[in-house]
Amino acid sequence: MNVSMKKETTTKSFVLRMDSDMMEAIEQWAADEFRSTNGQLQWIITEALRKNGRLKKATKPPTHESTR
Repeated sequence: MNVSMKKETTTKSFVLRMDSDMMEAIEQWAADEFRSTNGQLQWIITEALRKNGRLKKATKPPTHESTR
């Protein structure tokens, strides 16, 4: 019997609500850094967690290529 195994992902999706001014600022920042808005949010959150010692292991911040 051939059982196909689904590759497990470590990425989770969720809904984030924010006001329009904040979203516009993030979108502009992302464009300035050549990142997608999602990639920019991931980078901001990763940096905040790293600076506060909240990450269990060292993770590399998203690169420009992986966040487009």
